[in-house]
Amino acid sequence: MNTQMKQVFSRPDSLKDVQTHFCPGCQHGTIHRLVAEAMDHFAIKDKTIGIASVGCSVFLYDYFDIDVIEAPHGRAPAVATGAKRVHPERVVFAYQGDGDLAAIGTSEIIHAANRGEQLTIIFVNNTTYGMTGGQMAPTTLPGQVTSTSPTGRDVASQGYPMKMAELIGSLDGCSYSARVAVDSPKHVIQAAKAMRKAFEVQINGAGFAFLEVLSTCPTNWGMSPLAANKRVGEEMIPYFPLGTYKDNSAV
Repeated sequence: MNTQMKQVFSRPDSLKDVQTHFCPGCQHGTIHRLVAEAMDHFAIKDKTIGIASVGCSVFLYDYFDIDVIEAPHGRAPAVATGAKRVHPERVVFAYQGDGDLAAIGTSEIIHAANRGEQLTIIFVNNTTYGMTGGQMAPTTLPGQVTSTSPTGRDVASQGYPMKMAELIGSLDGCSYSARVAVDSPKHVIQAAKAMRKAFEVQINGAGFAFLEVLSTCPTNWGMSPLAANKRVGEEMIPYFPLGTYKDNSAV
């Protein structure tokens, strides 16, 4: 009897075969895999440039087997713009967190989208500053406790969480804007399709593509991985609804 089993799940070619350093329950690893699977799908690994931002998103060069440029804090869209304009034949994507993109980098992302730069932006939203100690971020939910909002975010004095997929999608220069999550198998499948779409828009020269991915941060949330994953579905998704907010890529 032949007892060998066919392998149906393997490491994407665009990812290095290395041990991850992310905290238990962090979903950066899942998102990395989706990015790599999209690159493998389009066979673009050897022509892709990744732009690493500041934060937990910085470690692209440790995990992706591609060319990577390190950007100053908040400036990934500007660096990506330069890379794409110098090398228009390359596929350029930036991988950013909520502190990097929605706080110090708000101006950069808005103007890159408004200009319609031929870029793909992956925005990881875990509602906190993960690398620097769990401070309140522009996406921190109302009432959420962080190291700088110990009694919970008060919208009366600290404003409301920013909904970046909706904001970017409202700009004329943006061709594609969507929000996904990776907290369940169903949502991972949906996220994989959206990730391919975000790269396909650029590959086809159809304009600026923005994909927001809701993610966990168990360490800074003070939760177990299971509780953190549950929070995405019960608290984050109701406030940050999943879906496609703009798709003009075929127009």
